[in-house]
Amino acid sequence: QVQFVESGGGLVQPGGSLRLSCAVSGSIFSIYDMGWYRQAPGKQRELVAGISRDEITTYADSVKGRFTISRDNAKKTVYLQMNSLKPEDTAVYYCVMSRTFWGQGTQVTVSS
Repeated sequence: QVQFVESGGGLVQPGGSLRLSCAVSGSIFSIYDMGWYRQAPGKQRELVAGISRDEITTYADSVKGRFTISRDNAKKTVYLQMNSLKPEDTAVYYCVMSRTFWGQGTQVTVSS
């Protein structure tokens, strides 16, 4: 059974930074693509960033240049570094493995 431990969410002022972490257990990690999705109130879930097993990265246009996804296969962890945060980044952020297995989500709120 795949399990996720997500951390790093919270309240931050506009222009601030947060780093999300997602540690995976119960599965081989290195062979799977990983991603971060988010869902804001009243909106559909959207892909924020993805990283393949070969560490090829993709980003939503809205976060390019501000967010960075990375992975540490030895620690079975994927990260999302979020800089220059905006109020519109407020959402629940989900760690996803192979577009199939979802974490429980962590709240990110950007507000002054």
